[in-house]
Amino acid sequence: MVHFVDDGGEPGDELAPVIPLFGSAPVGDRSPAGGADVRNRRESARGGSSWGRSSRPADDSHLADERAPRGSADEGEPPRELAEKALLRKLRTRSLSVREARTALSGFDLAREDVDDIIEHVEHLGYLDDAQLAEQLIHAGSDRKGQGRTAIAQTLSKRGVAREVADAALAALPDDDAERALEFARTKAGSMRSLDRDTALRRLTGQLARRGYGGSLAMTAARAALDETGSASGVRFR
Repeated sequence: MVHFVDDGGEPGDELAPVIPLFGSAPVGDRSPAGGADVRNRRESARGGSSWGRSSRPADDSHLADERAPRGSADEGEPPRELAEKALLRKLRTRSLSVREARTALSGFDLAREDVDDIIEHVEHLGYLDDAQLAEQLIHAGSDRKGQGRTAIAQTLSKRGVAREVADAALAALPDDDAERALEFARTKAGSMRSLDRDTALRRLTGQLARRGYGGSLAMTAARAALDETGSASGVRFR
């Protein structure tokens, strides 16, 4: 099954996150089942709520802040557990690269080995996977946005996908930039019939360049699309 991600593109291109909504509490919630009376007495002694941590709703992704709000049931938990919960909440709404996940954890007062342990654990759960993220970004760029290889490579780098993973994913991408450039140019050429040939060619070439089709490839695709549009409509660009 292919999932989509938000690659920071144009409005309306939001994609579904890599991971499913969890049916259970995040990894950090490890309170044993039962023992309600013991928990109630413990909370009463602290003057807090009678709810134990295991009674918190599993889906707390509505929280605006990645850290637990002051006075919440998370107050007093070790920073490592808070950090792990925050990362899992973030992963419910948006896929992250390993580098992005480390950045998300940097706001917590954690030792490097704790960060490494959390990353390793979340990778083991399948919620962090640079290879899968690369595939999704390539699909979004090539199939949905009509981008060329250069633009897609820039997106992978910006999202922090490991270089070796990005190179492997790009190597599997079909070498069809010319075909995709022409397909994109065809979708834009029709709206340029009122322009003179040079202006239409310059604008269409610029649009192709912004999607990673540079140099002669962009020029060739733009010319071909404008020629096709003029022939099909019986109108020649001035």
